[in-house]
Amino acid sequence: MLSMRDTFLTTTEQILDADPDVAIVLADISAAQLAGAARRHPDRVINVGIREQLLVSTGAGLALAGLRPIVHTFPSFLVERGFEQIKLDFSHQDVGGVLVSYGASYDMPMAGRTHQSPGDVALIDSLPAWTVHVPGHPEEARRLLLESIPGNGRVYLRLSAQSNASPHLGVGFTRLRWGSSGVVVAVGPVLDRVLAATAGLDVTVLYASTIRPFDAAGLRSAVLAASASVVVVEPYLAGTSAHWVAEALSDVPHRLRSLGVRRDAEVRTYGEIGDHDLAHGLDAGSLALSIKEFLGE
Repeated sequence: MLSMRDTFLTTTEQILDADPDVAIVLADISAAQLAGAARRHPDRVINVGIREQLLVSTGAGLALAGLRPIVHTFPSFLVERGFEQIKLDFSHQDVGGVLVSYGASYDMPMAGRTHQSPGDVALIDSLPAWTVHVPGHPEEARRLLLESIPGNGRVYLRLSAQSNASPHLGVGFTRLRWGSSGVVVAVGPVLDRVLAATAGLDVTVLYASTIRPFDAAGLRSAVLAASASVVVVEPYLAGTSAHWVAEALSDVPHRLRSLGVRRDAEVRTYGEIGDHDLAHGLDAGSLALSIKEFLGE
């Protein structure tokens, strides 16, 4: 099975060959893999080098010229370094594009803090009218990319080296388990760990690969059918979706536990992805302890 990144690159090459209105802008990252597409479409595969602010502005300029841009690099460079350009060149000018990152919160731990971006979704969330996809499987990534190309919406597609065993293709929250003592929401590649952590618990498990727009109706339905104790497990900054949960349940007394990348301290180790999962409490064992403690199991 191809990784999410390889799936994205293969699918992008197919899109470029099929649709003359699509262009991709790169900042050296993945340029070698798209060299063939660049030879066939030199005016629509643009590598600006390690100039990430220019990367974003170039994408917005292509959108103003009538093309559908795909803008791609690591999230710390795409969203954090290029945030002002995202805010002004895409959002403020009200043009659309597909921003695609690879690396998630800490998929490249040996590269250190420069390549970590647990706050990327929270930053995008501060801007209106963005769709945010967090696929948990390469097939989800392919489908979400293809669905993002038509139209002129603003889309952030967050790819990861981590993946669930199986894809779950659907709109909004997909209910994978039914229970009465609480509702556990899993976003993207944390699903398999959440399923392992909640094995044997009387809880409803919801899954989403698209987290913005937030499926308020789906969450309300699950809570009203079960319990107003909600756990949200996201593979980025803990609490990123807390305000959306509060809005969805504004008239329903509820409890919320937000699990994700920790906010209280910066993890400065290198190691492997699994070491960072453990440090942030996002491994299956830590998730099980947190969920059981919150639900009083």
